[in-house]
Amino acid sequence: MKKLTSQNPLDLIVLDMAGTTVADGGLVEQAFSAAAQRLGVAPGSADHAGKLDYVRATMGESKISVFRHLFGDEDRAQQANTAFEEAYMELVGGGRIAPVPGARAAIEELKAAGRTVVLTTGFARVTQDAILAALGWQDLADLTLCPADAGGRGRPHPDMVLAAFLRTGAVDGVQQTVVAGDTSYDMLSGIRSGAGIVAGVLTGAHDKDQLTRNGATHVLRSVAELPDLVARAEA
Repeated sequence: MKKLTSQNPLDLIVLDMAGTTVADGGLVEQAFSAAAQRLGVAPGSADHAGKLDYVRATMGESKISVFRHLFGDEDRAQQANTAFEEAYMELVGGGRIAPVPGARAAIEELKAAGRTVVLTTGFARVTQDAILAALGWQDLADLTLCPADAGGRGRPHPDMVLAAFLRTGAVDGVQQTVVAGDTSYDMLSGIRSGAGIVAGVLTGAHDKDQLTRNGATHVLRSVAELPDLVARAEA
């Protein structure tokens, strides 16, 4: 695919993983329930329901930040986070994840057009690496980032997008960055970073209204539509 010429090419593409490029079938909620139970939160209880609602509302945020909010003190938050990561990796190891249809082809098309692709997540590095290995995606993107790679703050902060900008040197200005994700926090992160396109996708946690209210410049059915959007924006 020949890249369209532009004075300001959109050559840095920052993509979320779970819900955007990776279909995990609700594993975040399952892993959370396992972690919460280990900390004494009974399944089916009002406490469990309230905490699960918060997890759903904050999809895309760094998981340790979520657990700090839910469990208060740092020790319990770290226990919950460890239990969550262990449960999630066990589910991943059991073959419970798959690429979002068309995601790999979209990434390959973006790279063939000379664009730099970065995959980001709110998970810890060990979990991110397990997902990449399970999919055979270790060498698919130019760079992969988790919150710890960007100073520890995950979404809705813009830090991972800005870390992608600084580490890759792919573009001259942040406005030449494209951010895509499935959650409100992905949208906020993109807007706060100054990205030129902040695209919401409907394959994950949040619907069109939630994505738009939190800053989406475009809403796509899936990441498979992103290469065409970027090409049109440059034309």
